[in-house]
Amino acid sequence: MTGDPDVVICRVPAARGLWSGVGLGTAGVVVAALGTVYGGPDVLWLTGGGSLVFLGLVSLYLVTARVSADAYGLRSRTLLRNWGVPWHEVAELRVRLSRGNSAWGGGRSRRVSVLLRDGHSVTLLLPAAGATQLAEFDAQLAELRALHQRYGVDVPESVTVPVISDRTAGRGWAGAAVVWCALLLVGAGVAAAFVSDTAADQRAWRAAVPCTAATPAADRRECLTYTSAVIARTDPNRPRKSSWLYFADDRPFARLEVPVEAADGFRAGDKVQLTFWRGEVRVVTGSRYVWHRHVPNAGTLAAMSALAALAAGYPGALTVQRVRGRRLPDDEVLPSALPFGFALAGTALWLVPLCYLHPTTLLASPITIGWPAAGTLGSAALLTWAWRETRVRPADEAERAVELGELDGEVFVSARFLEHTDYNPHGFGTHIALGDGPPAVTPGPGRFAARRIPVERLTVSAVRRVRGGDGDTVPGDWHIAELDDGGRPVRLAAAPDDLTRVLHELMAVREAR
Repeated sequence: MTGDPDVVICRVPAARGLWSGVGLGTAGVVVAALGTVYGGPDVLWLTGGGSLVFLGLVSLYLVTARVSADAYGLRSRTLLRNWGVPWHEVAELRVRLSRGNSAWGGGRSRRVSVLLRDGHSVTLLLPAAGATQLAEFDAQLAELRALHQRYGVDVPESVTVPVISDRTAGRGWAGAAVVWCALLLVGAGVAAAFVSDTAADQRAWRAAVPCTAATPAADRRECLTYTSAVIARTDPNRPRKSSWLYFADDRPFARLEVPVEAADGFRAGDKVQLTFWRGEVRVVTGSRYVWHRHVPNAGTLAAMSALAALAAGYPGALTVQRVRGRRLPDDEVLPSALPFGFALAGTALWLVPLCYLHPTTLLASPITIGWPAAGTLGSAALLTWAWRETRVRPADEAERAVELGELDGEVFVSARFLEHTDYNPHGFGTHIALGDGPPAVTPGPGRFAARRIPVERLTVSAVRRVRGGDGDTVPGDWHIAELDDGGRPVRLAAAPDDLTRVLHELMAVREAR
């Protein structure tokens, strides 16, 4: 930043450490070059030098990045791209929250998102902050917003900054969710395609009988043949290497790959019998240990296919939720898709056992017909419940839907104030006590450590849905009441029906006084 209020310059903090990374990258180039010239192409030299070069390139990209703003507009410069926009094309400056980025001090990273008047948005590399750099980030964002307010066109005055996160409607299309859904469905289809052949092989192995002298040569692959052998030595390897049985005189062949348990079970000198079917050893029988080659189970494949298809339903539900909330303001939080997860889990309780026990005979008996029929009805009921639970409820609809009556004794409602106040110190409250006694904030469903709510100071300003700036701890299907506490704005969060009940009781106590 600069001392001129009409000029804002944002650079990456701790540039000295990044320049050190650039120096290490240069050293990596030298190390890789010297190792190649004097020692020839060596994996160790190339890997070490390449890692340092990558570190140097990332450091150089960050240390040379710059975002500046003045009376003419906003400009961003990096090694890969230069971008600029005049203020009259900027509709709004917002905060973009991202998960899993520790480059800016750990925790969730905050960056500035520029919403253009054509509907597109651009996220700037700077300013940015993690959990430890919020003060500097807020100061830089305030200066950028002041310039936008001063030189933009038709910029509404707003005290709060819209916050866009992974939970809000303005995040954009959940591309990762669509990709995961498609990949899981493809996996389910591939697994299902092998069920029929696997079941046929399983039945053929169970029905296989020893070959006889009269068995034609063309049919001997489908019957069992036996060969005697002597184990010369065993080679058990752990944990990811192959284990082997070696046979004396290389008869019938030199070695056989087996699991480590089988290699431990046999000893040198053991006389064994090998059972062949379809050209491969299926059983090794000894006096102290018997090894059976694993036979793929059609039921397991069918169950895996069902699980993959059901798992694809959850990213699909995330995409559906984003479509349902496409008309919401960008910073409003979408309802959670967890109810669809419960519905999918309930479906798995009947579908997976059905696929495992009857992978190829789903319609072969009254039981296999009635089982999926009853399960489908149950799943339909669960999905209907999930659809209703995840609908977007406007704040005024919740107020109209609740029928308020007299409280029967004391009630503890799950609700919490989001600000630290004298009646909610350090945000300790999780419930509000109503009914017997004055309304109070409590750390649980009980009057222990209760703090009386000064209802005489509170005035309801508005009731709205949850926004990105309200934090990740507030469920997406709750509502927020904006209150005035003697000139200080505070927020009260609760489920829609509970919030209506709490506000009604608070205002009733206030009027009674």
